[in-house]
Order: sequence, then C-alpha cells, then structure tokens
Amino acid sequence: MASNRGVVYLGPGKVEVRSIDYPKMVNPEGKSIEHGVILKVVTTNICGSDQHMVRGRTTAPKGLVLGHEITGEIVEKGKDVEYLSVGDLVTVPFNVACGRCRTCREQQTGVCLNVNKGRAGGAYGYVDMGGWVGGQAEYVMVPYADFNLIRFPDKAQALEKILDLTMLSDILPTGFHGAVTAGVGVGSTVYVAGAGPVGLAAAASAQVLGAAVVMVGDMNADRLAHAKSVGFVPIDLKKSDKLEDLIAAVIKEPEVDASIDAVGFEAHGHGAQASSEAPATVLNSLMAITRAAGAIGIPGLYVTEDPGSKDESARQGNLRMRFGLGWAKSHRFYTGQTPVLRYNRQLMQAILHGRLNIAKVVNATVISLDDAPRGYQEFDAGVARKFVIDPHGTLKKK
Repeated sequence: MASNRGVVYLGPGKVEVRSIDYPKMVNPEGKSIEHGVILKVVTTNICGSDQHMVRGRTTAPKGLVLGHEITGEIVEKGKDVEYLSVGDLVTVPFNVACGRCRTCREQQTGVCLNVNKGRAGGAYGYVDMGGWVGGQAEYVMVPYADFNLIRFPDKAQALEKILDLTMLSDILPTGFHGAVTAGVGVGSTVYVAGAGPVGLAAAASAQVLGAAVVMVGDMNADRLAHAKSVGFVPIDLKKSDKLEDLIAAVIKEPEVDASIDAVGFEAHGHGAQASSEAPATVLNSLMAITRAAGAIGIPGLYVTEDPGSKDESARQGNLRMRFGLGWAKSHRFYTGQTPVLRYNRQLMQAILHGRLNIAKVVNATVISLDDAPRGYQEFDAGVARKFVIDPHGTLKKK
C-alpha cells in the first residue's frame, strides 16, 4: 500500500506535514463503502476558511487533516462507481453530498442530509462537517463519486489550465454564488467586501455576469493594489467608517444594486476602528449601501461558535446586527455553504474556453506540500496570493 502525507492541524497557529493513513473505502463511522474513489491529488488549495480553524477560531480538534479544495486523478474506484474510470482527472466540490436526499435533489448540496450526523452539510477536512478526511494530502478518498465528481473532458487540456481549474472546488463557485444570490446582472453596480481570493472570485464573477462597475473593499494595501491590477475598483476602508461616502466617491451615489460579503465573522471595523474586530461590521455596512429591494450575497463564513472571539456574544455565534435596517429596505439575504455542483460545470466551460482567467485574478501561487506551513503563515499575514499545493510535483513536470 502506498504511503501518504498530509497537512495536520496541531492547535492554534500550528500546522505540520505528517504521515497519515492511506485512504480506505470507508465512511467516517468506519463502514465500508463501494461508491467512492481514491484520488492521487494533483492540486489542493489553502482556503481562508482553513485559516479560521488554524487561528483557533473554531472548535476544530487537534489532529484534523486539513483541506477541502481538491483536484485529482482517480487511482482506485469502488465497484458501485459506474461512470468514472481509473486515470480520469476530476474536480471535487468541497461539499460532500449523497445525491439522494431531499436537499441534494433540490441542488442544495451544501446542506446534504445524509453525510453528517451532527447537522446538515458535509465537507472534507473541516470542523463539524462530518469527519471526512481532508485533501491537503497526497491521496484522498471521495465518496458518492458518480454524483460529486466532474471529469475534465480532455486531460491534457485540463492540465494546461490546471491553475484555473483548481479553483472550481470552492472559491470560484463560492464567489459566483455570492454574485448570483446578490442579484448581479447586466449593468449592475456591485460592491464586494474583502479582497481575498473569494472576494476576487466574486468580483470576477460579477464581471462575467455583466456588472457595469465592481468595487472591492479591504484594508490591506497589497490586496487592494492587486484588485486594481486585475480590473476592479479598490475601496480603502481605512479612509472612512462611512462606506456610503466611499461608494459615492466612485459612482456618484451612496448605494449599489448588489453587494457581497466575502469576509465573514472575523471582520474588523472601518476607518478609525480598523484595528478592532467587529463581527457584524460587514453585514451592517452592506445593509447601509445596498439599495432598497436589493440583495446581499453572503458567501463569507459565519460560525455557530467562535471560541477565539473577544466578544462574549460572538463566542456563541451571536452578532450585533442592524437587522431592522435590512428589513426596512426589503433586503434579501442569502447565506450558507455554496452548492458547488449547481455552478461548477458551467464555470469549467468558461475556463476551458478562455472566458474566465481566475488564476490570474486570485494570483495563484504554486507551492509544494512541504511548504504548506509557510503558505499558511504568509496567507495569514495577508499576502495577495492564493496558494495552490502541488503534492506530487505534477505542475513542475508540465
């Protein structure tokens, strides 16, 4: 049996590459399954939501193998897998989904009812998401393979665009979901909170959907400079605590048609309060700038428990929101894990046919598996990059 190594969470601020078990065709309860495949991981990415765990802002247990953004080659399959073959190169939605329950049938695969005993929804290598082993590793097992996986139609073509296609597992569909649920369309004025990879993916998605102008707000100068370099209007949130004034300086009015929260629960205040954590800041500011009867897409992560928060209410997942403002303006809010399968085939085609150069937009940067701990440190420090782990040196061999 082959060896396997993966990125393991060891406690707040600590990750390490260690030997881990080679994957088996079993579910988290140890029951044998035949609907899964084992993948040789070609690319696996570091995600901002991984950072929440590594910072100690969740109840993630020590020893968790991290990683939910996976692209790989099938090296073994169960006897119930009918439509995929050994050797296929596939993209893996970060959602673990059965394809059979009510929510999966409704294309709500982010809240599958059968893959997590604790609550609706499963994911690889993530706290409270069912115990599925993460994919920041050399090999990983993917269940319900016929339903979950999409095979790239041409392997050689896919490898040429692998830095773009690796984004299909999470951040591109997540950003696209944020834009779609915010109601972005032709001629929309759009504001995206957060110039990290998901925010940039949301901004790129808004452009594909026909937005007239896309503004991206952040307090990190490097990320804002990168956002400008790839075609978005940067909004420096350090300049004012009144987002509506910053918006008006760009589009001559203080409201936008659609807004997207790509920050989540570790948000900070704006202007003079930029150094202070304020979990509801983004949501409150988006209600202020979104037009009446507009929508707010919320792909940014919010948790049921935040043990690392300095705010007692936030530790229990409670936020100090101006919900009455949103109610008075008839806003629509769309929250939750992105149902990746709803979007990733269309987005794959957009990449393969040159309509969406997402790797450039998010500044994809390839690192080895051994360099993953350094990647976590640099990402946490706010570098304007999206780190793509290459466990087997496949990208170097291209």
